[in-house]
Amino acid sequence: MAGLLTAAPPQPDAAQEPQGKRRLIKRQEAPAVRAFRATPFTYGTLLIVAAILSTPLVFVGSIALSSDATVNANTFTIIPREFHWDNFSRVFGTELPMGTFLLNSVLISLFSVVGQVLSSGLVGYAFARLRAPGKNAIFLVVIATMMIPTQITMIPQFILFRDLGWVNTYLPLIVPNFFSNAFNVFLVRQFVSRLPSQLDEAAMMDGLGFFGIYRRIMFPMLRPVLIAIGIFTLTHTWGDFMGPLIYLNDESKMPLALGVQYITSTSAAMQAPPWNLVMVGSILLALPMIIVYYIGQKYLYEMDISGGSAGVK
Repeated sequence: MAGLLTAAPPQPDAAQEPQGKRRLIKRQEAPAVRAFRATPFTYGTLLIVAAILSTPLVFVGSIALSSDATVNANTFTIIPREFHWDNFSRVFGTELPMGTFLLNSVLISLFSVVGQVLSSGLVGYAFARLRAPGKNAIFLVVIATMMIPTQITMIPQFILFRDLGWVNTYLPLIVPNFFSNAFNVFLVRQFVSRLPSQLDEAAMMDGLGFFGIYRRIMFPMLRPVLIAIGIFTLTHTWGDFMGPLIYLNDESKMPLALGVQYITSTSAAMQAPPWNLVMVGSILLALPMIIVYYIGQKYLYEMDISGGSAGVK
């Protein structure tokens, strides 16, 4: 009993500890995180940067609201002095079918988004979960294709689509999106790699196959990254100019990005192009992308590629 009731040895006083040991303890302590506090200088700097970056957009709006006399005189101003809102309706009354251009852009963009979302999800999930010989080597080859400039493959692709009889159709602009691309596959693979593999094992014990696991479990969890891929694809295809310029010949099949350029060719010789209508078309090109980003920005922030067990904040 005497041995059990002995007092604990006294702890050494901090003043008696060696100085080197105290320095080691201080180095091992985690540094305190200080909250960022904005100052008037911070707000002033942000206002100046925002004004500089917003100047081109304000100038576009000023030209779009200008009259034809201002266009002919070339007396544009950054701050709007005229407000001809009828320019937004006049652009659909030109010789060019602007309404058809707009519908063509919607058609091409929607099918491209569907193709990229479906193919990127499946391919990225396969690279992350399926076991196959040479899988990592194939993935490296896929990633290496990101370093190939688009201009190198432009002519071979045109020859291929010409031999298939796809020129002057929407197929060269839509079908390649159903085979995904390296960047989107990388996003999905990294996202799925952060998900716990116990989910797949539990689903296999319940009798689900790989496609069933993807459709019932992985696809709902991949919503942030798939929406982000959809936004990226929509941004690219909505404003794509080079692809329709190469493959489309009929005016009735051209998208809005190509149709806006055609507005400049409707002016007579030795006459300035209708820049106010051109800028209206530019606003029609930019406004849907601004709305889409505003609605889907929370999903872009939820997509976490670098860490997290589930990849979702």
